[in-house]
Amino acid sequence: MRKWLIPGIIIAVLVIWSISSYNSLVVVKADAKTAWSNVESSYQRRNDLIGNLVKTVQGAADFEKGTLTAVIEARAKATSVTVDPANISPDQLAAFQQAQSGVSGALSRLLVSVERYPELKANQNFLELQSQLEGTENRINVTRDRYNEVVNIYDKKIQSFPSIIFAKLFGFEEMARFKAEAGAEKAPDVEFNFDKK
Repeated sequence: MRKWLIPGIIIAVLVIWSISSYNSLVVVKADAKTAWSNVESSYQRRNDLIGNLVKTVQGAADFEKGTLTAVIEARAKATSVTVDPANISPDQLAAFQQAQSGVSGALSRLLVSVERYPELKANQNFLELQSQLEGTENRINVTRDRYNEVVNIYDKKIQSFPSIIFAKLFGFEEMARFKAEAGAEKAPDVEFNFDKK
């Protein structure tokens, strides 16, 4: 009976250690998925606000239809791009970022063109929506940063010994991170030339 005691203890320790390692991998991956859900929620809030903003701006009778159409089309394209949070690949994330960049660009053009419409700039609904959009852009940035932080924890965990054994065994793979867009390090040229039509 004694000869089985030490091997039994060793086996029990290994089983407990294995369960603990696997469970910790599951926890950090679930945290990363939750962080991704928060990113999507922030983008969804922006898309919802854009609909209200477009309706408010459409109230300005002579507002440029092309600008509004660009915003509506960019929003539709962005909402059609989906990412599987269980297997976020760099390609999926790049497509998602590209679609969201289209929304950001169209929205920026819309807000710049509003400068020509003093009655719209003074509209309380427009001012409130613009303020909410600015806050939402900040939320998006914060949630992307938090997502990257959680993915960093996850990636370190699956690459550390002994977790790497279980990560390889059970197919835990690195997750994609948000990266700055190409050219983001350069300051944009801002031009306010409202004489062009």
